[in-house]
Amino acid sequence: MESISAFEIIKVGIGPSSSHTMGPWKAAELFLNEAKQLQPISNISQIIVRLYGSLAKTGHGHGTDVAVLMGLAGEDYTQINTDTIPEKVESIKSSKTILLGGIHSLAFDYNKDLIFEYNKSLPFHANGIEFIAVFENGQLINRKYYSVGGGFVATENENTITQNAIVTPYPCHHAITIAENCAKLNLRVADLVMVNEQAWRSKEEINQQALYIWSEIKDCIFRGVNKTGILPGGLNVKRRASEMNEKLLAGRHCGTVDEWIRAVKASDKSFTSINKWISCFALAVNEENASFGRIITAPTNGASGVIPAVLMYAWCFVDGFDEEKVIRFILTAGEIGTIFKKNATISAAMGGCQAEIGVSSAMAAAGLAECMGGSVEQVLMAAEIAMEHHLGLTCDPIGGLVQIPCIERNSMGAIKAITASNIALESDPKSAKVSLDAVIKSMWDTARDMNDKYKETAEGGLAVNIPVNLPEC
Repeated sequence: MESISAFEIIKVGIGPSSSHTMGPWKAAELFLNEAKQLQPISNISQIIVRLYGSLAKTGHGHGTDVAVLMGLAGEDYTQINTDTIPEKVESIKSSKTILLGGIHSLAFDYNKDLIFEYNKSLPFHANGIEFIAVFENGQLINRKYYSVGGGFVATENENTITQNAIVTPYPCHHAITIAENCAKLNLRVADLVMVNEQAWRSKEEINQQALYIWSEIKDCIFRGVNKTGILPGGLNVKRRASEMNEKLLAGRHCGTVDEWIRAVKASDKSFTSINKWISCFALAVNEENASFGRIITAPTNGASGVIPAVLMYAWCFVDGFDEEKVIRFILTAGEIGTIFKKNATISAAMGGCQAEIGVSSAMAAAGLAECMGGSVEQVLMAAEIAMEHHLGLTCDPIGGLVQIPCIERNSMGAIKAITASNIALESDPKSAKVSLDAVIKSMWDTARDMNDKYKETAEGGLAVNIPVNLPEC
């Protein structure tokens, strides 16, 4: 089995969904690249897109249609000014043309050429998408892709993750192998990950990437606590992070992220206040995610608020938490995410929300335990505790939007991560009855047994018990 970099699990993304937005966006890019190998893009006379399974059923709410249009238009989600997306989409719809690959103006009727196959699924994966392009000479290219969670895209023969997957010096495909390698090399978890990550990039580049992610996290939270209003999508969900932030800072306004962090650090440090700050951090990120903002996918977008909330909590309220510990946190959390990716799933369409919030909570718990001086066994125990208490968590978004219960759920995942870390740090892992590997297997077993209506289809749970009247587009 090849290894996965921690930075494939924790990376820059765009809301609202890694599997329903980032994946389809990337699939559109992959399709254009394949088409180019046959003929120039300028020779394409028609494109048809079909969305299947979960991508169709919750596609409007997750912005899958928007992602496909932007991907076909050659936009890069790591660079695009997210505020311009609605205008770009509306232009495509109203003009019935798309600038394919950013270079070729092509007739494209949103209502006819982008098809939601609500009652059809492809057998390979719940998140299927099909692209068909016809060239002027009649040649046709037809490709099916699958968004398998975390922004990863697969075909029936290949997964995009294999583009960067290699064999590391000390492969860690299970929790037990992390413990064994750490014992053999006399290393802590983050140190072992640092050794393996150097198979992809230099130590300096690893540190730079981790601190870049930290910078994006800080900026995302700061944007979120400074925005008010109603989230898009038709549920009329009110942004709450800004109001919480204002109350906690007693009305003080900060012009920069550094000034804001200083103000947070100087604020009331009672248990209640810190607890509210953790929720504020998580809400800020996921409100940004819900409005097509740039976030850090960790390991998915629906769960993108957990790791930032726990990391910001540690930065502001844990003594001695510096940039070195930020790096150790991200490396440890990312490695735990790879274990879930390889042995279970990080896709809610495959495993319910236990595969998203549960995994992110386990990642954050491990990262925090590592930075608080936990032993290798305590770090793994922290991840196990966090996941154990997310087992069976369903994905039942109201209206198919990554808003209810998703936004609040990130706050809960962050609190559970901190609690799991604290319990592990005060425990003797030798007395533990459940291993991380066992809980990962249990999660995967639960995922396979779970009814499909609780796997991001908006056909069960809250999604059917809370009446909504949403626009089709």
